[in-house]
Amino acid sequence: MALHKLGQDPESPDGKSPTIYLDDVTGNYVLQGWKVLDPERLAQMDIPDHETVIEFPKRMMPFFPEVTGDGTDPR
Repeated sequence: MALHKLGQDPESPDGKSPTIYLDDVTGNYVLQGWKVLDPERLAQMDIPDHETVIEFPKRMMPFFPEVTGDGTDPR
């Protein structure tokens, strides 16, 4: 398995996050983002114990191939 970096937030002050990766085996995206810790926001979701919630900016949507229309299957 290899993760391929598709894009990083160009407005990140440290240049490290958020980041979008593609898993070349599963075809799934792996997202690195800001932890959602606000209890009010978390209370509005049904989050299983094996999952977590992150936030990433809307401006990063163009990093997803489906949005840019490149037409390739990510797997």
